[in-house]
Amino acid sequence: MEWCTPVSIVAQQGAVTHHHRMMLFGSCFAEYMGARLLEYHFPVDVNPFGIQYNPSSIAALIERLMSGEPFTGEELFRDGNLWHSFSHHSSFSHTDKALCLQQINDRLLPAAALLAEADYLILTWGTSWVYTLADDGRVVANCHKLPASRFVRRQLSVDEMYDIWCPLLRRLFDLNPRLRVWFTVSPVRHLKDGAHGNQLSKAALLLFTDRLCRAFPDRCDYFPAYEIVLDELRDYRFYDTDMAHPSSQAVDYVWEKFSDTYFDENTRAVNREWARVLQALRHRPLTPDRETYRKFVMQNILKLENFRKKYAFFDVTEELTAARRLLATLESDEI
Repeated sequence: MEWCTPVSIVAQQGAVTHHHRMMLFGSCFAEYMGARLLEYHFPVDVNPFGIQYNPSSIAALIERLMSGEPFTGEELFRDGNLWHSFSHHSSFSHTDKALCLQQINDRLLPAAALLAEADYLILTWGTSWVYTLADDGRVVANCHKLPASRFVRRQLSVDEMYDIWCPLLRRLFDLNPRLRVWFTVSPVRHLKDGAHGNQLSKAALLLFTDRLCRAFPDRCDYFPAYEIVLDELRDYRFYDTDMAHPSSQAVDYVWEKFSDTYFDENTRAVNREWARVLQALRHRPLTPDRETYRKFVMQNILKLENFRKKYAFFDVTEELTAARRLLATLESDEI
């Protein structure tokens, strides 16, 4: 007996390895998937402008990467003691204007280079609602908690989003002929829009994405993260305490579906082996038996060294450095 409604996934099967380069843009769900890809050492850049939510803002930022044009101080504004950019998440904001601009451009330049060579671009839409500046109509990626009177809020139509993205994809494919694009719609519910408003927003995103996939059937795929959470996991226990974001269990489940869909068997085998190493590295002793823990850390170092020998492409330098530092601490007289 089936206890859920399985979602069929029509997508390119078993193509991705640890040698493929990826970029992710989009909402916090893109951050969840990006964190997993980084955890398993895929060469990936996640949200070089910070978390983004709507297709219009993401399109503008990708165009900026295609041009490679650095940001200037004139594109920043000050509110209180912080400098901000309307193109960036507040994680880029800073009290020092020069440092704010520096960290923005430090992320832009390598991201622009990667976009021209990436194998996969993964885009996660969060909402079709946008905020535009009241004085010039420009869509902003982040309002930075400025007064509501500074903005006009409206919903993008399916045609409007398609008219932005169809020519942009053509230019992207000209820039990078190997590039494939995967779309997802975030299962995170935007409850500030109301339950009905959230569904209307997601419906517009789904219709728009379907049109793009039909226009570029050989270059674009849709991964149904939205449907997996809403249909297969149809239960509030798969949501976080805010009842809007998916729980860690839901993220694990979607990650497994994503892995089974896009990774080849060898890649999945490497990931399973690495997951066991990660589990050991994250272990912390429950008792103050220092000698036992020291031996355990030594075993972890051996596991990492063996893993590196077996998979030369898999860079475990950071984990080895941390484990050796921990071992040195345990062997010192500081504890």
